[in-house]
Amino acid sequence: MITKQQQQSTFETLGKEFKYTNVNQSPKLMKIVVSSGVGSAKDKARIKLVEDRLMRITGQKPAARLAKQSVAQFKVRQGDTVGFQVTLRGTRMYEFLDKLIHIALPRTRDFRGLNATAIDDMGNITIGLKEHSIFPEVADEDLKDVFGVAITLVTTAGSKPEAEAFFRHLGIPLKTA
Repeated sequence: MITKQQQQSTFETLGKEFKYTNVNQSPKLMKIVVSSGVGSAKDKARIKLVEDRLMRITGQKPAARLAKQSVAQFKVRQGDTVGFQVTLRGTRMYEFLDKLIHIALPRTRDFRGLNATAIDDMGNITIGLKEHSIFPEVADEDLKDVFGVAITLVTTAGSKPEAEAFFRHLGIPLKTA
C-alpha cells in the first residue's frame, strides 16, 4: 500500500505545478500488469516455461489468457493458452517497480531511457521488453528460450503531462525531449 508519506511527498512535489488543493488529487500508482504471450507454442514445455519464469520474476502465479475464438490461419483453437498475465498491487507492486527501475532496466542493452511518448492519454505507460532475461531471478544458464514481456503501469493521473511528472517523481528513467 502507498504510505501517507509517499502520498504527501507526491502532493508537495507536484502540487504547485498542477495546482492541487488536496492530497488526494495527486496521482497514485494503482497497479502494475505484467504480461507475455506464448506465441504459436503448442508444446506444453514452452507454456510451462513462460509461466514459471513470470512467476519467478513477479513473485506471483500468472493467470493464463485463453483464446476467445479459433483462428485457423494461426492454428489456434478456442480455449488454447495464448499468454499469461500477472496483476501486482500493494507491496509486491512497489517491490517490482523498485527492481524494474534499479536493476532490470539498466541491464537492458543500449538503454538510454524510456520514451515519454509511451504514456497514453489516460496517464498509463506500457514498457515493452524484448528479453525477460534482464531480471535477476532468471538464471544465466536458462537463456535458451527468451521471450518478451509487456509491463503496464496504471495510475490515477488525468493527463499526459501530469503522468509524465508523476513518473519522473517515481524515478522512472524517461528520455528528455
